[in-house]
Amino acid sequence: MRRSFTLSTATALISALLIVACSSTPTQRSAGETVDDATLTGKVKAALVDNDLVKAGEVNVDSYRGVVQLNGFVGTQAEKSAASKAAQSVKGVKEVRNNLEVKSVAMANADADRSAGQVVDDATITAKVKTALIEDKTTKAHQINVDTSSGIVELGGFVDSQEAKDRAGEVARSVKGVKDVKNDLQLKPKP
Repeated sequence: MRRSFTLSTATALISALLIVACSSTPTQRSAGETVDDATLTGKVKAALVDNDLVKAGEVNVDSYRGVVQLNGFVGTQAEKSAASKAAQSVKGVKEVRNNLEVKSVAMANADADRSAGQVVDDATITAKVKTALIEDKTTKAHQINVDTSSGIVELGGFVDSQEAKDRAGEVARSVKGVKDVKNDLQLKPKP
């Protein structure tokens, strides 16, 4: 009898611990939420690829608890709008936060005339910013997407606090070659 009581108690305790370990907190997703968001991100990316108006390779997609964030640089307002509509059409999307930047005429003309070296420069800046975010002890680089176009860096994704957002912007601005920083990082939505 005592052994059965101990076994029942142990089973209940382990079950309670598993429930707590798998549950979410205001800034941390549960394992299930993480998988759901990864699946949602994939579905949104597929919807963007299927849309003829959107250059899907220019759009970064991030999801957190059903909230989808679109980041990157696009050529036109129509492309930005089409990306929003495509993302909103995906089942399971609760909200779309469209941070896509429409390239100015000057920026678009500069992009058309860019040499391979200038494209490499943007890729190098992106890599340097990502490295600086990784090296900074206060930023969680895995939460931050970095895009660069003509030396302008866009930060996107979901972070835990305003301090994390501000610090990421400071780190990006400190990287040599960065002309400007568009900090579109957002605080993680509450459950």
